[in-house]
Amino acid sequence: MSPHVLIVEDEADLAVMLRYNLEAEGYKVSAAESGDEADLIMREEVPDLILLDWMLPGLSGIELCRRWRTREETQRTPIIMMTARGEEEERVRGLATGADDYVVKPFSVPELLARVKALLRRSNPHLTAQSLTAGDIELDRETHRVRRSGREVHLGPTEYRLLEYLMQNPGRVYSREQLLDGVWGHDVYVDERTVDVHVGRLRKAINRGRSKDPIRTVRGAGYSFDEKFATA
Repeated sequence: MSPHVLIVEDEADLAVMLRYNLEAEGYKVSAAESGDEADLIMREEVPDLILLDWMLPGLSGIELCRRWRTREETQRTPIIMMTARGEEEERVRGLATGADDYVVKPFSVPELLARVKALLRRSNPHLTAQSLTAGDIELDRETHRVRRSGREVHLGPTEYRLLEYLMQNPGRVYSREQLLDGVWGHDVYVDERTVDVHVGRLRKAINRGRSKDPIRTVRGAGYSFDEKFATA
């Protein structure tokens, strides 16, 4: 699945420009105009990377960064701070608060995109890798082909996206609601039981004979790609 970037910026023109360029690069993009709105979004879904403005209405970027670094679910989310403050003391303060990188306005968009890609590559290589491999399963993002033990596995578009989404974070348990948002998208309204149906189809396609099932059902919670599968 495409990496998810959250833009927290109250300058409308800059936010639109950033969204346009990020989506052109294939990223999934969300945006917030204030600190309070951004904090609400983060409580509902944690993105893969955040572009965070220093000066915001309500909660400041520095305060948001400080808060997110104290929460277990967001303490490792990459943050690039965007600000007009270019003094060394201010840059040090931003990084000390927990930001991973820092750009000073006005900045070069190609440079910012390069920083986004580099930070994602370091924080979660699975997001930018051209292929995902776990155990005897290989998923090729360029050709959209899946192989198990060298045999090609034929998956429908939804089953492919579901497998890709789960393989990006082995061991992480996703609720049905999270899978609906991540695989089907926020604008598609389908029943949560649809997830169970497609997980069943995915299992049927990738598990043949006595093959070990890499998808773990967590009762009352959701589904996970078994992190032990890769080392089995």
